[in-house]
Amino acid sequence: MPEDVALLPGTIGCDAAGTLPGLFARRVALTPDQVAYRAFGAEDWQSCSWRAMARLVARWQAALASEGLAPGERVAVGLPNGIDWVCVDQAALGLGLVTVPLYVSDSPGNLAHILEDSGARLLVLDSEAQWSALAPQRERLAAVGRVLCRSLGADADDPRLRRIADWLPGDDAPIGEPQDRTQGPDALATLIYTSGTTGPSKAVMLSHRNILWNAEAVLHRIPAYPSDEFLSFLPLAHAFERTVGCYLPMMAGCPVAYARSIEQLREDLLVIRPRALLSVPRIYDKIYVAIHEKVGEQGPKRRLLEATVAIGWRRHLAARGRGPAPSLRDWLLWPLLERIVARPVLDRLGGRLRVAVSGGAPLAPTVARFFIGLGLPLTEGYGLTEAAPVVTATEPRDCLPGCVGTPLPGIETRLGPAGELLVRAPSVMMGYWNRPEETARAVDRDGWLHTGDIAERRDGGYLAIGGRLKEILVLSTGHKIAPMDMEMALTMDPLIEQAMVVGEGRQYPAAMLVLSERPWQRLAAALGLDPQDPASLADPRVIDALLARTEERLAEFPDWARLRALHPTLAPWTITDGLITPTMKIKRDVLEGRFAAEIAELYAQPRRRPGEAAPASPPGRPGDGRRA
Repeated sequence: MPEDVALLPGTIGCDAAGTLPGLFARRVALTPDQVAYRAFGAEDWQSCSWRAMARLVARWQAALASEGLAPGERVAVGLPNGIDWVCVDQAALGLGLVTVPLYVSDSPGNLAHILEDSGARLLVLDSEAQWSALAPQRERLAAVGRVLCRSLGADADDPRLRRIADWLPGDDAPIGEPQDRTQGPDALATLIYTSGTTGPSKAVMLSHRNILWNAEAVLHRIPAYPSDEFLSFLPLAHAFERTVGCYLPMMAGCPVAYARSIEQLREDLLVIRPRALLSVPRIYDKIYVAIHEKVGEQGPKRRLLEATVAIGWRRHLAARGRGPAPSLRDWLLWPLLERIVARPVLDRLGGRLRVAVSGGAPLAPTVARFFIGLGLPLTEGYGLTEAAPVVTATEPRDCLPGCVGTPLPGIETRLGPAGELLVRAPSVMMGYWNRPEETARAVDRDGWLHTGDIAERRDGGYLAIGGRLKEILVLSTGHKIAPMDMEMALTMDPLIEQAMVVGEGRQYPAAMLVLSERPWQRLAAALGLDPQDPASLADPRVIDALLARTEERLAEFPDWARLRALHPTLAPWTITDGLITPTMKIKRDVLEGRFAAEIAELYAQPRRRPGEAAPASPPGRPGDGRRA
């Protein structure tokens, strides 16, 4: 069981901060000359102290004040992670304004929906190109009175457009300290829009107290030290990165370095060598797949890797009191295996991580065991935007693959009908913006947040999440499937980049698969097929090979949860085409509509599992979707 700890000296708690601008002001006063942020400049990494940050925030606040916005009005931020993002946020909050974070990669249609729904009065963007992409949606954006861009073309003719450098006061302008004009801890601080997997995204209203309380609760579970430099690369539009990657380091006095891009993340990890890393499972998945591809399916390198992970895992269990003490053989072998196998892998993540967090989605237990076995101080948790967002977490020494830990101190949980996880805490949202009926459905009269996630309690009070209630597939046989768990297992195959499992009301599950280009080329060549010919994807030998590979990935699932049919494609599902969200979640309804004909064909002509006769057609017309 995790042992919660007191806040470390120098940490600014929720009550002491009062508000988010109050937190910033106290941090500046407490450690003015310590490094607050690092970001890559024109040629090298540049550091910014808390004192310098206060000056920058004051400049932004002076410019914002000149726009005449009233407290409570919304400022939308469409910048990549960086110092400017923090400045806009703090300057707006200090004036009593409400920040609305936007995903830079989001589709123009969804961005227009967010701007219209929130009634944003001011919009901050990285470039004019982002504003140009919204041109077809401009009639919906009448409320936006000012658009600020870091870069602006010479022919920009929209009177609302201003270059940020021209809009801000000069460096030598007389500016005082940043102001805090908020209406107190319980005032609305931000609108964070949900991912919109099942329809238009809706705004979660979070107060200053919601966020500060949650950040402090995390620190009671996993302390952060001033020497713990964070590397930030997850979008600050995500509640997880916002609370744990921005405000939590501010509380603890930790510096934050902003990665240049996902494409340059590998280099930035080696340069920054962070002590704390917040990531989503996909990053760990990609490293896991790359390592296994490199060592091959068999041979001495593969056996050496597996032996290292196995010994490391036994050491982890022993340290947690869940297994016997390491044998003499393990004790003797580990120093060597750690040096020649484990250390090179951990060095790819900078080599000095004190805590590596996986959040935002489930991490496959196989991947978790792999990294824990190699000695990565991994921790998993669970949360949702409506809870600001962290609900459960573990310290690295208590990490248990397949579970998301125990509730943070001060958070109550219980299981409702159908195993739905209910949460009650001071971090639970104020409600959904302009959606009182949906708010009433989400948070009951007793203050319990209905998460929509299925959970179960395991030994030691640990929680395991079993998928979304709305996404559970019920086969015509009555069996229930959590498709996300299956999709997570399928995408652990280097050949499968994306997956969606279907089967509601059908006799068996099937899947739509997006294949990775290079592994597909190798498979096609091995089967004597042209990888460039679209017809090759439908070749029976390809389907059989894919079914065989999915059998391996789904070996731990019940027999009735194995795939009987699949449809492979090479065209990725993207944010731009509206098939996935900015947080990389698939939009099931949209995908099922887009590929309705292909899905129907999977059930009109079912294929067998390897080594098995084709299943009999269900009663009625094949593929009619009726339940038996």
